[in-house]
This record gives sequence, C-alpha cells and structure tokens, in this order.
Amino acid sequence: MKLGLMFANVGAAVAPEGAAAIARHAEQAGLESLWTVEHVVVPAGYESKYPYNSSGKMAGGEDAPIPDPLIWLAYVAAHTERIRLATGMLILPQRSPLITAKELATLDVLSKGRVTLGVGFGWLREEFEAIGVPFDGRGKRTIEAIKAMRVLWSDDQPSFEGETVRFHDARMWPKPVHRRIPVVLGGHTELAARRAGRLGDGFFPGRSKPEEVKPLLEIMRAAAEEAGRDPASIEITLGGRADPAFVEPLLELGVDRIVLPPGGFDVDSVKAGIDRAVEALGGLVTA
Repeated sequence: MKLGLMFANVGAAVAPEGAAAIARHAEQAGLESLWTVEHVVVPAGYESKYPYNSSGKMAGGEDAPIPDPLIWLAYVAAHTERIRLATGMLILPQRSPLITAKELATLDVLSKGRVTLGVGFGWLREEFEAIGVPFDGRGKRTIEAIKAMRVLWSDDQPSFEGETVRFHDARMWPKPVHRRIPVVLGGHTELAARRAGRLGDGFFPGRSKPEEVKPLLEIMRAAAEEAGRDPASIEITLGGRADPAFVEPLLELGVDRIVLPPGGFDVDSVKAGIDRAVEALGGLVTA
C-alpha cells in the first residue's frame, strides 16, 4: 500500500517555509505522494452542498487560504526529489484544457516525471458562475478535456475534434517525461465510477467505508471490462486514517493508496502526524 498526504497545500503549508518543510519531511518519512486541493474562489454564503461532509460545507470556512495547486506543486518540486506531486482534485471543467496541458507538462518536466493529475468535475455552482464558465455540461467538457490533453502530451502533431474542444496540428512542447501523465478521476457517484472505469488511470471514490467503497469499485471494474480495459490496471486511492484496523479491510477490496489529512495546524504537528502515521501502519506501507 502507498501512503500519501491529502490537503497538502493548505493550513501550515500555505507559507513557503511550511510548504518546503512539510514536503521534505513527507518524502524523508517514506510517503509516496502529496495531494493538493483546489478552489479558485469560494463565494460567500454559497448554497451548493459540499458532498463530502454531512454539514454540506467545506472545512475551514470561506476565508481559508487555498493556494493554486499547480504553482504550489512547482514550488515543492524544487525542494524534493522523489515524492509524487498530485492534484486531488483539480477542477478541470473550470480550465482551458490546452493551457492546463501545457502547465502540467511543464511541471512534469521540471519535476522529472513526478506528476499525477487528479480530476474533479466540480460541485460548487457559485464558483463556476464567478469564474464565468458553465456549470451544466461540465461532465462532457471534462471527459473531452482529458482526451484532448492526452493527445497534446503524446502526439508530435496533435489534433482533436470534439464538441467542446477542437484543434488541428496544435504543437505543444515540452512533452511530459513519459509523454503521458496519470489521470485519476474523482467522485463518489455511480457515474463517476463508470467514468473512471472507462477512462481513468486511477479512481478516487471520495468515500472510505468498505460498504460504500465496494459497490463503487465493482461498478468501476465492470465499466473497465466493458471498455476492453484491465480493471486491475486502474489504481485505487482513498482518503483515510492511520489505523491498521481501518486500512486492512480496504486493502482487501484492492485499494492501492491511502491518503491522510495533515495531523495538525502547524509545521511541527504536521511532521509529527506524518511520523505517527508511518509508524502505525508499519509493514502495510510501500514506497
């Protein structure tokens, strides 16, 4: 099992010295990945329901700092050597796929091939409205954006013809180190599971109880088989806690990676939380 740090770019890691210290410590302690969150803006008094908390609201409130994930990852890439740099999640339908593809390719080159793109479809309608992009139709835009970015990353003379993304021989350099970047699809619904099975290199269900995770994984794997893909090739990431009793049932379901929230609100407590997690999970953790 791989072990990562979720919400890596918030809290104590907003400041540059905190970001560098936490990222270096996570790498030295044996964590495999850092996962960043994204919101460009959080409109005050939003009414959209946050789907991952029973309160319907995000933790931290509307004024909590959330640095841009790609810029933050570029900064910590310069302070680390091995740890993977992941978005969890980048809200792709709010972004231009061509500009985003260039940014990710550049980050991948500068970090020597360490980037993983976690993609979310978005839930905060008010944020989309503030940015000036449609909330409706975001699913189709996201799927086409992923396909288009993969063409830009892999082809010398990239062309793509979709309903929402179109370009012809739009040459983009540099390419990612391996001419691809793993794409992890997020979401807690059956639709998200099917999309991950058809398209994703990974799936991040946004649920952690075995009774909730198991049916989503079954749907994902069935969709992969229907698409002619090997379900075992799709890496499964879940949020969780550093408790073997919590983790072991998830490993039995085929989960590959557990990502943990920071264990405190200052640099020293986050570092200590990382150390406790690695110690608690012991032999379950792999590099």
